[in-house]
Amino acid sequence: MNQHEIAIIGGDGIGPEVTHEALRVTDAAADIFGFGVRKTEYPFGSQHFLDTGEMFPDAAFEEVKQQGAIFLGAIGDPRMEPGKVEYGIIAKCRFDLDLYINLRPIKLLHTDLCPLKNKGPEDVDMVIVRENTEGAYTGMHGFAHKGQPHEVSTQTMVYTRMGVERAVRYAFETARSRNRRKTVTLIDKANAVRAHDLWTRVFAEVASEYPDISTEHAYIDAACMWMVKNPEWFDVAVTPNLFGDIITDLGAMVQGGMGIAASGNIHPGRVSLFEPIHGSAPKYAGQGVASPVAAILAAGMMLGYLGELDAEKAIEAAVSNLLRSGRLKGVGTAMHATGEVGDMVVAELKALTVKS
Repeated sequence: MNQHEIAIIGGDGIGPEVTHEALRVTDAAADIFGFGVRKTEYPFGSQHFLDTGEMFPDAAFEEVKQQGAIFLGAIGDPRMEPGKVEYGIIAKCRFDLDLYINLRPIKLLHTDLCPLKNKGPEDVDMVIVRENTEGAYTGMHGFAHKGQPHEVSTQTMVYTRMGVERAVRYAFETARSRNRRKTVTLIDKANAVRAHDLWTRVFAEVASEYPDISTEHAYIDAACMWMVKNPEWFDVAVTPNLFGDIITDLGAMVQGGMGIAASGNIHPGRVSLFEPIHGSAPKYAGQGVASPVAAILAAGMMLGYLGELDAEKAIEAAVSNLLRSGRLKGVGTAMHATGEVGDMVVAELKALTVKS
C-alpha cells in the first residue's frame, strides 16, 4: 500500500476550517482507493507569530522538506504588516523549495457557475503554467529618499534562461498529456517589456522539440480579453510570474470564482505545495460558512501529484456531480455550512466508487 507523508498548515482565518474538510475528503479517498496518508500538522500563521514571534522555524522547515507534499489552507491577517506572513510562509516554500511551477487548472464544472454568456464546461477547460520563482517576485527591490517628496522606489524583474526553459518545457509536457487541443500559448509583453524577448526565443526553441504540439502567442492585455471573449481558445498557457498571478485570478472568475479555484506550487519529483487560491477571509473565520470546495479540489490535485490519479479524478467528479445535480447550490459563503459540504463530497465520493 502506498503511504504518503503530508505536512498540513491550516494557516489564518478560514484556512483551518476549509483544510479540515479537505482532509476529511482526503481520508475518505485513502480508504476507498487503498493508500495511506500520514499527516503532520503545523501551527504556523499570523496568530502563531503574534503569540510566539515564530514564523516558520528552520527545524520545522527541515521536517517539511522530507514530506511528500504540503497542504496550505490560507494565510493573511489584517493585524500583520502586508507581505510579512506571505513571505514568511508561502514565499519561503516557493523559493527555498524551488517550487518553480504554479499550476492553475481553470475548469468549469457547471454552466451555472460561469459569468460568461453562452459558455459551458466544454468551453472552459485550460491550464495556466505560471513561472513561480522569478520575475518581479524575487524580492530585489529598494527605496531611496524614503518618505521624502522625491522618493524613488525600484523593483527588478529577473529572468534566467534556465527558469524560463523549465517552465516552458513543463507547459509543453502538460499539453502533450491532456486530451484537448494540444496547444501551448505563450503569454508575455515582449513588445513593451523587452526582457521578455528571452521568453520568445526560449519558447520557439522548446517548441521545435514538440512537433505534435501547436503554438500560439498573446500579449497579456489581449490574453485577458480573449479569456473573457473566447475561453475555448486556450488549452495550456505559459507565462511569467507577475502576469500569471493576474490572469489566473481572471480565470478563477471564469470558472466560477475563488471558492472553486485550486492551485499547486510544484517542483516535479520533490515535495510540493497545494492550496486553494482564495484568501483567509478573516471576517468569516469561525462562522462555519466558508466553502471548502477549492480546498477539496486542491487536495485532489495533491493526491494526483502523489500518484493517486484515480482519487483525484473521483474527487473532481464528486464535486461536479453535486453542482450539476443542484445538491451543492454554489461555492460562496452561507450557501452551505462548511461541514455540510464536506459531508456531501465524502458521501458522493463513496457513492461514485460503489457504482463503478
